[in-house]
Amino acid sequence: MFALAAGLLIAQAAPATGAPPSTAPTPPGCNGPEFAAFDFWVGEWDVYPNGKDTQVARSRVEKLYGGCAIRENWLPFKGANGGSLSGYDPATKRWHQTWIGSSPGVVQFEGGPDDGKMTLTGWWPGSGPGGEDGLTRITYSQAEADAVRQFGEFSADYGLTWVVSFDFLYRPHRENAK
Repeated sequence: MFALAAGLLIAQAAPATGAPPSTAPTPPGCNGPEFAAFDFWVGEWDVYPNGKDTQVARSRVEKLYGGCAIRENWLPFKGANGGSLSGYDPATKRWHQTWIGSSPGVVQFEGGPDDGKMTLTGWWPGSGPGGEDGLTRITYSQAEADAVRQFGEFSADYGLTWVVSFDFLYRPHRENAK
């Protein structure tokens, strides 16, 4: 009886206009050039140390969520795997990247495009050559033959000096490349 009475109350409260329910306006998309500044990294990749022919990882980099985000799935053959989610923030006019690996902790990077490269910097505990805490600066750039270079540097002195921590070349994935 209560369900019937509740149904009558709802039916009496709803206007009988016959018009379809209104739809919310479509939010603005992420279509401007600032949202495309990192698109050169999108793809299926075989990853090599720069200058070497021994593959060390696979990586899938996808553009998602209406063009508003770029996600990497990092799959090394040895060591810790992980992934990142990157996006452009129109309010700050900066790119942001969150890295989460298979060991505890989250690393936040921020930066942007400069001269055709994407440079992101963040505080990464334990990432120094001796396991010390410090800044990590990663520069992504287009390289030869549709490849992307990912060049990492470490600073223990808040950016006064930098040492190379990694240098990878992302080449388009080929089946049986390993």
